[in-house]
Amino acid sequence: MNLLGKRWASLLEIFLVSTRLGLTSFGGPIAHLGYFHEEYVRRRKWMDEQSYADLVALCQFLPGPASSQVGIGIGLMRAGVLGGIVSFIGFTMPSVIVLILFATVLHQFGMTEAGWIDGLKIVAVVVVAHAILGMAKNLTPDIKRKTIALFAVVAVLMWQTAFTQIGVIIIAGLIGYTLYRQHELDDKSTSASFPVSRRFGIICLTLFFGLLFLLPFLREAIAWNWVAMFDSFYRSGALVFGGGHVVLPLLEREFVPTGWLTEEEFLAGYGAAQAVPGPLFTFAAYIGTIINGWKGGLLATLAIFTPAFLLILGALPFWDQLRRNHHVKGALMGVNAAVVGILIAAFYSPIWTSSIINSTDFAFAAVLFVMLVYFKLPPWVIVLTGALGGTLLSMIA
Repeated sequence: MNLLGKRWASLLEIFLVSTRLGLTSFGGPIAHLGYFHEEYVRRRKWMDEQSYADLVALCQFLPGPASSQVGIGIGLMRAGVLGGIVSFIGFTMPSVIVLILFATVLHQFGMTEAGWIDGLKIVAVVVVAHAILGMAKNLTPDIKRKTIALFAVVAVLMWQTAFTQIGVIIIAGLIGYTLYRQHELDDKSTSASFPVSRRFGIICLTLFFGLLFLLPFLREAIAWNWVAMFDSFYRSGALVFGGGHVVLPLLEREFVPTGWLTEEEFLAGYGAAQAVPGPLFTFAAYIGTIINGWKGGLLATLAIFTPAFLLILGALPFWDQLRRNHHVKGALMGVNAAVVGILIAAFYSPIWTSSIINSTDFAFAAVLFVMLVYFKLPPWVIVLTGALGGTLLSMIA
């Protein structure tokens, strides 16, 4: 087989393996990383343990969907930039297709008032509560970071704008830099080698920041619905630290107050997103479809994942220097603490206030929470139980 044939065979293998993972990877980003490790490191030996650990560390350091970025990085290390794209498509498209179909049915048949939709909204309460507990334990272990999280909660609830969240993240980064710049680094890993040049990395980072700052101006100048959509999803994908659940408040602030979709539609889609495998960021496909049909769903998916692509490609050549920098690590510790606060604020409004209406809703949420956290049942079971329970409760109400 010639070189071109080997390259296409490698790309096909990446696509098939990543698609299988995209169809079977339930459980959120931490579970995804476990699936990746089993498939790519232990079974196929596409990379060694240390290289995988370095790649995971980088993706957790960057904003955006960590598991998707790890998948992109593995594909890139296996077959270059095209391999990263193919890996992303395979892992992401199954859930994108399902959520586009769900949004189409929900929107066309006007089912947002159905009992099972109320059940899915309660599922959203349970899932976010679980995420908060896990993140708070890891990201706010001391009183300083707990205080930063409290500051974020108060600020976001008192001044409910997208700019508040961005400001909170920036201020928390500065506080973290001040408090933790002398923090001891626990990093015994060796230097990693990634197949991306520094020049290419600089181009990607320049494009990342260029789009982040230019899209809002372009949005105002052109006043075209598609540009506004791309800007909102791109900004949400670029400013999310801490994983898929944190994108919820950013997307809610972007699309619900502006009337692009109702709060009921938003929370129903968020609950449904828990039932599908793959990255939670594909929730954007649901929102885009509600707003502008399947074309809107595809545009939303492209927009929210573009920052992840640009950041992973841009940061790979510089990762060894960044991870050993005290100042960068300190700033990130502050940002991660603020993320916990932002998620708590989103948990109260809109999730809790629009989902837990009475004592019956609270009791049902408690049952689902115990099933998820203590019985450790898979998310799709929780979603199915939520939908069925919501239907039954609406019938006996």
